[in-house]
Amino acid sequence: MSLPDRSTRRRLLQLAAGSAATLWLPRSAWSQLRLDSHPFPLGVASGSPTSDSVVLWTRLMMPELSAPARQRQAVTVRWEVAHDEQFTRRVQGGQAQAQAELAHSVHVEVQGLLPDRWYFYRFMVGDAVSATGRTRTFPAFDALVARMRLAYASCQHWQHGYFSAYRHMLAENPDLVLFLGDYIYEYPNSKTPVRPATGGWLLTLEDYRQRYALYKSDADLQAMHQACPWLLTWDDHEVQNDYAGSQEGRSGAPNLDFAARRAAAYQAFYEHMPIRASVLTQAMAGLATGAEMRIYSRVRYGQLASFYMLDARQYRDPQVCTTGGKKGSATLDPATCAEWSNPARSLLGMNQERWLDAEFGKSGRQWNVLGQQSLLGQRDFRAGPGQMLWNDGWDGYSAARTRLTGSLQKNGVANPVVLGGDVHENWVGQIKADYSVAGSAAVGVEFCGTSITSHSGGNDKTAERLAENPHFVFADAERKGYGVVDFTPRQLTTTLRVVDDVRRPVTAIETLAAFTVEAGRPVVERV
Repeated sequence: MSLPDRSTRRRLLQLAAGSAATLWLPRSAWSQLRLDSHPFPLGVASGSPTSDSVVLWTRLMMPELSAPARQRQAVTVRWEVAHDEQFTRRVQGGQAQAQAELAHSVHVEVQGLLPDRWYFYRFMVGDAVSATGRTRTFPAFDALVARMRLAYASCQHWQHGYFSAYRHMLAENPDLVLFLGDYIYEYPNSKTPVRPATGGWLLTLEDYRQRYALYKSDADLQAMHQACPWLLTWDDHEVQNDYAGSQEGRSGAPNLDFAARRAAAYQAFYEHMPIRASVLTQAMAGLATGAEMRIYSRVRYGQLASFYMLDARQYRDPQVCTTGGKKGSATLDPATCAEWSNPARSLLGMNQERWLDAEFGKSGRQWNVLGQQSLLGQRDFRAGPGQMLWNDGWDGYSAARTRLTGSLQKNGVANPVVLGGDVHENWVGQIKADYSVAGSAAVGVEFCGTSITSHSGGNDKTAERLAENPHFVFADAERKGYGVVDFTPRQLTTTLRVVDDVRRPVTAIETLAAFTVEAGRPVVERV
């Protein structure tokens, strides 16, 4: 995959900025399309909420856009925001360009909204109207908030099952969804999929676009995006399994130009997510030359909570001591790896670490919620003396983890709550200040969630691993679903919700376990 030339890079920079802006054009200036099909098959979504703004997203997909005369042309999309679902109390509206170079996606950054309000929105092309989405703004910075509900999820592998968990999440009526990585998987179709994926290995921009379109065709996922705003981060499968920063991972075409593959994957992520154009620090053009796509951020929910959405893939140092010198992950005895505790190694990258430390220094919220990709607490797989740890998660970056817990303590961060994914299992427990010191104090709590569908190994050794890692109070390595966290100023309640069988499109839901945490006391108690 070749890199764009300099003139193309300038053009993409302009497009990224322009697609996020709203336009007022006379009707005669609208890009004319004669529509024979519905242009909004991927639905609508909203995200990146603040107290006065939100991003609205859609992507046009229809045969008319594949015609040679249309392949490189923009389409003008109208949008509306209203207080009511019938759009009789209209708040704002405008027009935006769906650029061909950005897969005809639309990112409207609506400003000037009232804090702590639900709104309805929709898009229009010609006479076609999208589904109506519902979104909300967060409370004002200094507002006292009585309660808030969020749902968290990760790891939705199309081939492993149906996304029916989202149908049940919809009934929970959350204020917000935190998605914690592995929105898509880059693998080709397997021999025995529950439902087949189209295409082979994801290598090019068009490959990634087609895979996102496949995932977003799921009706349950669409409905959940349509119901409330999302805050999102990514993990490895949005690019390649086990990739680390600029180093490739271990799946699919190892001799490919990985920088180009990563740039294509990052562009496709932007095109399909309700995120702000500002994440493109040097616009689309910069991705091709290795510029960061800054998705880490902090957003406040009144006086009740702050959310820190972290990026533990883009800036990390490579995994160390993988068997045979291979790239990617492994489980090993850290005593055999001299680099394991090297303080220069980082999972977040030093710039993000410094940013997070500075944000902790001005936290001042009742709850401080870290949305990140993996399991923070140490998980020793070897019973008895010695250790066996996984080098792809926080265990493989122990010095960086100690810097993180040290920053929480130094800054006196109130009520840290870490939410994670990646491991396809539910793990619940206390965060220790230093896992190398027996009896180290708890500095926060952790809820690492299971997957929406992705496989896991089962519970044969779960009891043994809980006994070996007593800072965890609960684990389950079998069931699939999501978590719901209810926050009040005095306590949080986390409920682990699981479906009966992801291999069936219609499933029942049940509560696997529920826990409370009192404000000011970093202890998880089972309900």
